[in-house]
Amino acid sequence: MAQSILGSSPLYQSEFPRSSASKSAICDSKVKFLEIEQTQLGFMNSPKSNRGLRLEASREGVTLVQESSETTPKLIKKSNDDSHPFAEMKHRFMSFKKHKYMENLECYKELAQAQAPKFLVISCADSRVCPSYILGFQPGEAFVVRNVANLVPPFENGPCETNAALEFSVNTLEVENILVTGHSCCGGIRALMSMEDEKNSSSFIKNWVVVGKTAKSTTKATASNLGFDQQCKHCEKESINNSLLNLLTYPWVEERVAKGLLSLHGGYYDFVDCTYEKWTLDYQRSNPKQETGGYAIKNREFWS
Repeated sequence: MAQSILGSSPLYQSEFPRSSASKSAICDSKVKFLEIEQTQLGFMNSPKSNRGLRLEASREGVTLVQESSETTPKLIKKSNDDSHPFAEMKHRFMSFKKHKYMENLECYKELAQAQAPKFLVISCADSRVCPSYILGFQPGEAFVVRNVANLVPPFENGPCETNAALEFSVNTLEVENILVTGHSCCGGIRALMSMEDEKNSSSFIKNWVVVGKTAKSTTKATASNLGFDQQCKHCEKESINNSLLNLLTYPWVEERVAKGLLSLHGGYYDFVDCTYEKWTLDYQRSNPKQETGGYAIKNREFWS
């Protein structure tokens, strides 16, 4: 599916009312946060990178240890037996229960009572992109939204699941970071860049991706000398920044960002060569009201 482009809310374009969020930092001492800033994803490129990572709980927290190769990711082969995919799922579930859940029962019992994630991750529904796997999030560390609704403009033209998840994670869970992550070879961005008529139509796909028209316009203006594939890659990243600006149109997001309680980050996963690029929106230097190019970034890193 297409890359995540979070639509701005038409209900939040006027004055920004101020409100305070309630505190809900429970279970934080038991589940330590894996710092994105310090992550180098070295384990992704090591000879043992195909081995799974097993959680090991203790009174000091949760750590990662190497697990046996039986959890190595593999494609489910096609079979004439319709039950085969679910037989594979059953095997994976029972392996998870035996090697992770039962061995870390205290941690999972605490997570059953409450959650206190540090991150909200808004990711594409593309099956090749799994934030919890590629970024090594442990249970309870990230509130992940992977839904096609990420691309639908909220309230007026589509479902509002993403808005509800955003409001809940910011106001109730009080996450400290929001990461909007996109990826390479995005079919939705290619469809967007190929469209000549961006008006609403009866096509769900067309109405779905057209919300990224600002990113497309910026790409056409700044990367017109590049080939189509390179323009698409430029637009994939531009749409992430467009999403970060759209987040600031929500009053409770803008309020916490202005107070330094919340940071907005962009991420780009290139699964062709397994690299990850991350950056942070510079709130002080950004101008959400500017139609194109109204953002400034900082703390850019490239993990390879």
